[in-house]
Amino acid sequence: MPLSLLSLMLVVFSLTTGEFVIAGILPDVAADLSVSVSAAGLLVTAYAVGMIVGGPVITIATARLARKPLIIGLIAVAVLANLGSAVAPNYAVLLITRGAAGLVVATFFAVAIATAVSTAPPDRQSAAVAKVALGMNLGIILGTPIGTPIGTLIGQSFGWRATFATVGVFAAGAVLMVLRFVPVLPVHATGPVLPELRVFANRDVQMAIALTAVGNVGLVMVFSYIAPLLTEVAGFADGAVPILLLVYGVGAVIGNFLGGWLADKSLLPSVAGLLGCLAAALMVMWAVGADAAPVAASIFVIGVFGFAIIPGMQTRVMATASAAPTLAIAVNASGFQLAAAFAGWLGGRVGDSAWGLRSIYLVGALLTFAGLVIAVYMVHRDRRPVLTV
Repeated sequence: MPLSLLSLMLVVFSLTTGEFVIAGILPDVAADLSVSVSAAGLLVTAYAVGMIVGGPVITIATARLARKPLIIGLIAVAVLANLGSAVAPNYAVLLITRGAAGLVVATFFAVAIATAVSTAPPDRQSAAVAKVALGMNLGIILGTPIGTPIGTLIGQSFGWRATFATVGVFAAGAVLMVLRFVPVLPVHATGPVLPELRVFANRDVQMAIALTAVGNVGLVMVFSYIAPLLTEVAGFADGAVPILLLVYGVGAVIGNFLGGWLADKSLLPSVAGLLGCLAAALMVMWAVGADAAPVAASIFVIGVFGFAIIPGMQTRVMATASAAPTLAIAVNASGFQLAAAFAGWLGGRVGDSAWGLRSIYLVGALLTFAGLVIAVYMVHRDRRPVLTV
């Protein structure tokens, strides 16, 4: 991995970890600040709202800045916000700092992806996206309390404030690598900012963003409820969950690079094929959900296919939004957050229904199939002959 991409990947890892670690320390935060756990849960919402709102707003506001200074500035805000969370004197200040930390994430991810693509050969752009996105994958796996609970372990050992301080310090260390290894690139935008919004009137851009949201929502829903699915449905002991999440994480890393390689060979057809494989894998999980051995094998498979779709989806957004690629990626990230919020809500409703927890796999497969339908339509749309007069 080129050191420039490794630098960006490490920042993405730290910011993604900062998003997920809060779940493992909510009771400690609530007790220390004398608020309810449900009120402390709003800290997660504040971060997500910051990402959703900050994605398009911050990206538009910074469109005229050169990429490297912008990257440094965005990381600096994230570092200060996380360190501010570590020393927040009360709940209100902590709520503000968590929202501020989320504000810059979508824009940073978009600029990092755009930088990776611009520094890669044309036939290796999706692979470059995969290398940056690896930081997000690792942050999800290592930052989630039910997986390898980095934030939870730090919080339990040194207090919840140390969790945010660690995220801030790690991001600050990564910025030193960014300063050293990320090249200086020119400003992409050349015209007025507001006309760049017209890129979203392009049907291909709309379809690319819809593909990301719909294609991922099924897997996100399953992952959100993976602990009870493994313990209450498959019958695993609680202690087995971190091991199985590690298996899932290994599959995710492999799938991330596999997806980048396939997307460079054939972008949309590979995404469509991978979505079909993911839908089938989730159907298998539904069919064998109560049997421990096949579930243990299947969780690796859904990790592979679930993360293999990401590089191609991101590359497709950039390819269709050539007039404003960074803005499109930022909006795409915001759309993913909305889809994730919907997935959490829907999974709860499905799990509480008469169908039971196991049916989450089935609904996840159906939602993934809906993403496949979008991908197949996009393949067909790209292959239509262009009529000339």
